[in-house]
Amino acid sequence: MASVLNSALSLNLSNFKRKRVRTQYLVSPLSLSLSRQRLTIGAAETDANEAKPQAPDKAPDSGGGGGGGAGSSFNQLLGIKGAAKETNKWKIRLQLTKPVTWPPLVLGVVCGAAASGNFDWTLEDVAKSIVCMLMSGPFLTGYTQTINDYYDREIDAINEPYRPIPSGVISENEVITQIWILLLGGLGLAGLLDVWAGHDFPIVFYLALGGSLVSYIYSAPPLKLKQNGWIGNFALGASYISLPWWAGQALFGTLTPDIIVLTLLYSIAGLGVAIVNDFKSIEGDRLLGLQSLPVAFGAETAKWICVGAIDITQISVAGYLLGAGKPYYALALLGLIIPQVFFQFQYFLKDPVKYDVRYQASAQPFLVLGLLVTALATNH
Repeated sequence: MASVLNSALSLNLSNFKRKRVRTQYLVSPLSLSLSRQRLTIGAAETDANEAKPQAPDKAPDSGGGGGGGAGSSFNQLLGIKGAAKETNKWKIRLQLTKPVTWPPLVLGVVCGAAASGNFDWTLEDVAKSIVCMLMSGPFLTGYTQTINDYYDREIDAINEPYRPIPSGVISENEVITQIWILLLGGLGLAGLLDVWAGHDFPIVFYLALGGSLVSYIYSAPPLKLKQNGWIGNFALGASYISLPWWAGQALFGTLTPDIIVLTLLYSIAGLGVAIVNDFKSIEGDRLLGLQSLPVAFGAETAKWICVGAIDITQISVAGYLLGAGKPYYALALLGLIIPQVFFQFQYFLKDPVKYDVRYQASAQPFLVLGLLVTALATNH
């Protein structure tokens, strides 16, 4: 994999006009004629003289107050939209890793440790779990987000030229160096955890290696999993739910087939969560021929696929827990589904573009708590 990654990362911007695939956080990747500074649709039946809005040259205001689209320093550190322009190289490097995406991975490690039944509140076990969280969050999720931005740099230069790579505040060589440091650092921590846990087979290392490969083929050619709405979103959901859980459980116990099946099932809910980010990109995805679910099925149908994947998955897990003789955990999980359904009707189903952030901020904490309930149930 390293040789493939090395050769791929050596690509330059000579292929600037090539179509790029959007990142899950970006909006409307478009095919543009830069010489005329307006949108085109290739050979489609579009009036060549029809001018469309140009891409903004500064980050849009996140809506959190303050003025005039100047951006937020806090948003910059988290790596989300509405970020302030920054020149400090270390802050820019942090922005590329998108710290806002780390918490689900950290929680996944907690769920795996809890499900193992072998975690004790000793200094050593706490230290192991912290190292595993660092591996899953800052290092390997940071690697994933940085490499994703690297391969989206050309479309970012069109749609979001203020982002770190296309704006030139960090060079491509510096980004490539960061990718390698994060990848090798994460794999190194995984190997350390295997030695620390006394594993005969380095399972944590191979989980980290497999997850890193999935991250690479998700963003990079020739596979670019995120071109397909079903495959790409499920890969994303599994990466955020299953892999950190497996790492936490393997670190403190044994990763069993039933847990693998259960977490992969839960990853279907992760697929639903990933679809939420696709609605903002419908126009650009359609222009580039990307088969996101809102493009493939239409926004109205995709809304119900999204909430159905989230809700039916959790209801199925609750049924599994009930059948396993754990009714209280099943009832607790069902109780956590109710507010999610409420917020789906309150926000997401009304307008998935306008209310996406508000919906995720309101509903996803209950999904996260449901994961923890499921993890605790498997240990009892």
